[in-house]
Amino acid sequence: MKKRRIAAAGLAALMVMTSTVLAGCGGSKPKEDTSTETSGEVVWWGWTPGSPANEEYIAEFNKEYPDIKVTWKQTTIDDYDAAIKPALANGEGVDAFQVSAGSANGGIQVFGGQAIDLTDAVKEALGDDYEDKLNEASITTMTVDGQLKGLGVGSVYAGNLWINQDLFDKYNVKIPTNYDEWKEACQTFRDNGIEGFVQGAGQGAFNMDTFHAIADNVEPGLFTKAARGEAEWTDESIVKALELWKGLFDDGIMQKGALGIQQYPEANNLFMSQKAAMVMMGSWYTSNTLPETMKVAIESAASSEEPFTMIPIEFPDIAGTGNTGSMFGDLDYSTAVSATSENIKAATTFAVWLGTSESGQQMIADTLNVVPSLKSITPDWDNVKLVNPEKQNNEIKDYIENAMNSGDNPRFGAINADMNQAMMDVLAGVAGGTMTPEDGAAQLAATQADSE
Repeated sequence: MKKRRIAAAGLAALMVMTSTVLAGCGGSKPKEDTSTETSGEVVWWGWTPGSPANEEYIAEFNKEYPDIKVTWKQTTIDDYDAAIKPALANGEGVDAFQVSAGSANGGIQVFGGQAIDLTDAVKEALGDDYEDKLNEASITTMTVDGQLKGLGVGSVYAGNLWINQDLFDKYNVKIPTNYDEWKEACQTFRDNGIEGFVQGAGQGAFNMDTFHAIADNVEPGLFTKAARGEAEWTDESIVKALELWKGLFDDGIMQKGALGIQQYPEANNLFMSQKAAMVMMGSWYTSNTLPETMKVAIESAASSEEPFTMIPIEFPDIAGTGNTGSMFGDLDYSTAVSATSENIKAATTFAVWLGTSESGQQMIADTLNVVPSLKSITPDWDNVKLVNPEKQNNEIKDYIENAMNSGDNPRFGAINADMNQAMMDVLAGVAGGTMTPEDGAAQLAATQADSE
């Protein structure tokens, strides 16, 4: 494959921009770039998907760029901000680094000021119509003040359930499409000693996914409009969604004690050990349809079960509106290039390769961990072997296609840090009965008003 080179003019512009950014934020002075587009040493910071996958990405990159040495430096997502802030501030030991959407851990709103603008580099790689070739979230959530501060590697989407098809077949349970069917399915599994649906409602981010799915079922798009300040959180449809959220706990769809467990590891382990038949997870869970990945997940759940057939299903139409199939997503992570790096050219080559090259994005696609940013790339089904191809291939293909075509419906990208905490508090309060849906909606509205 022809190597994508970064234009000299583009790199010059990047260096000028670097100086401007640093002058504006009072950071370290820019250093002389000692690398080239094809040689250099790059230290790449991040948290996902972790070793050994990232080293495999590097090995694939080195097939095309053998003279760029990339070293992966991993932290946990919870520790990431505290670890990388001083490194970026000192301008030492970080050349490329992962960023996420919004202002949460690793957020582009926090770290974008310390990254170069990659617009010219992407244009050089994909052409002036690069926005048509990349997933929309790759552009919208990584653009800060008109500059592309990170290049998306892949996106994750939520809004659906995953089910254990083998358990559904074994107990002759109908896949739920509405509220009553969901209740009935949960009861049937419970009668057979298996949790029907499991959620770690003690971990707020996943509660937000479920609530977002409910809100889109009640009135598509309202959740995102409210998050952007274009609609009121006190809207009657939001209150209705909070009532339905409470109903999941009152009517036995949520398992007993849901508020006392985490999505990871507890809920995940219950599903992977086949002690639960349904779980609220998103597209990142797709990798578990690969036999070897699922074996690792099952072993981590301390189970001796064999890999099973899991498939994604639409969130049931619990509001009775017919509005189903909603998916919402953000970039799982992007690659940014430090403005104070001594290896800007080499780090830019790596970031562009990972996010735009056919070889890099094909590798990303085939792991089924994230949906690739390059629209033309889909998993190579001749090489991707699922646990049960007959029952999974078409389902997974459709699922990935639906995710890529989900439109402008961010998962967390439109929610700031204050609203993030408020929503987790409200959902826990409403579920636990310490707050009414009306009071919960009012609290969300008050938080929105305070942050404007």
